Amino acid sequence: MRLRYAALSDVGRVRRDNQDSGYAGPHLLVIADGVGGSARGDVASAETVEVLRRLDEPPGNDVLGALAGAIHLSHDRIAQLVAEDSELEGTSTTVTALVFDGQRIGVGHVGDSRGYLLRDGTLSQLTTDHTFVQSLVDEGRITEDEARVHPHRNLILRAVDGVHEPEPDVFTLEVALGDRILLCSDGASGSLTDAQLARILAEGSPDHAAVTLVTSALEAGSSDNVTVVVADLVGDDEVDDEETSAAALTGPMLVGAAAEGARARSPRGSAAGGRVRDTGELAPVGDGHDGSASAGGGRGAGDGADLDPEEARYAPQPPRRFGLLRRSLVLLVLLVAVAVIAVAAYRWSQDQYYVGDDGETVAVFRGIEADIPGLTTHRVEEPSSLRLDDLPDAYAREVTNGISASSLADARTIVARLERRALCPDPTSSASPSASPSGTASGTASPSASPSRTPGSTSTRTPGSTGSRTASPSASPSSSASTGTTGAPCTEAP
Repeated sequence: MRLRYAALSDVGRVRRDNQDSGYAGPHLLVIADGVGGSARGDVASAETVEVLRRLDEPPGNDVLGALAGAIHLSHDRIAQLVAEDSELEGTSTTVTALVFDGQRIGVGHVGDSRGYLLRDGTLSQLTTDHTFVQSLVDEGRITEDEARVHPHRNLILRAVDGVHEPEPDVFTLEVALGDRILLCSDGASGSLTDAQLARILAEGSPDHAAVTLVTSALEAGSSDNVTVVVADLVGDDEVDDEETSAAALTGPMLVGAAAEGARARSPRGSAAGGRVRDTGELAPVGDGHDGSASAGGGRGAGDGADLDPEEARYAPQPPRRFGLLRRSLVLLVLLVAVAVIAVAAYRWSQDQYYVGDDGETVAVFRGIEADIPGLTTHRVEEPSSLRLDDLPDAYAREVTNGISASSLADARTIVARLERRALCPDPTSSASPSASPSGTASGTASPSASPSRTPGSTSTRTPGSTGSRTASPSASPSSSASTGTTGAPCTEAP
């Protein structure tokens, strides 16, 4: 397939300067709408087209990469121009560009110029406006009809300005024989409805459609520059008829501010490398003060402001509706989330228990052992009569540091063990060191009975002996050990 195209630009009936630029060639279609008013938006649009027109050749494999790269190069070019001339500060441009490889089309888009596709009588919009009112439409706050007359309809959120990265939308489009493509500045799309665009595009050749679109937009009251590029997808071997052959032979078409810039650079006063189509010679029908130019709700009409809306059109930081309310709601949601988490954490902490010291005594605490300003994280659940001084030093230190318990019952068990330990200071001994061992008599043993003789027994006397008898006295030694309950206090540790 190949493109059969036409391009046309008109300064309009209110503006003194044409800040739109357009280009149409065998492989490239471009619309750029300059923004900035006195900041010379025509320079931005013309330079952008000048950079992009280098893509008008059989594209390589990376069509979208080439498109995005060219838009970024135009961004760099504008930045360079502003650095060289401070009077250009604030200039910018929209851009919508299509690159055709014979089968598919790559699209790059920034701003509110538009691309449309007419297929089998049905018109569809290819691009999405980067505007404040479009964001309201996307959010369902206003309708498309309300967007046409919205007081902030002039505000665009993205443009090629040499300051902010342009972030273009890039995508591919499958096309077929018989498709018709329209690129236009908002001077046309803001004045004509989709139904009117579809009706005009459905008739005649690209050249006829371009002229009719511009004329219809002006008659509808457009107060802006109007620029259109129309192209048909035709067979590569299709022969142009008499009406289209002249356009086919002229090669690329350059219109609007880009054509004026080309004329200025050309020594012969004609556009270099492209045919110029600007209908600025059409007679104006109003001067912008009698209301005749505001009938269609065009840009800058009926706002009642002294400032030209074109100068305030590009706003990287547009005003937000209900901004304070939205921020307040976000803050409220965050506060509620934090409060819910805090309450859940506090409730969890109050289901915890540990054994610690309450001054000089041991007690069961409920909560967690932490110090948070303004918040009580623990309290005494059950006091006890056990004093820290009654415990061995090692156990006293454990209590001071806090002994975790899995439940209240577990905490009570720990306290009971500590009380038993208090009765046994030395965990390695089960009796007091002062206890006398069994079998060691203290004092004089007294025999359990008088010695008695039994038959067969003998009494032996040894010379010099005192006559003592051999007897087995049963001594009952008295023990001084006192242990209380045998072994119980000293067999368990907390």
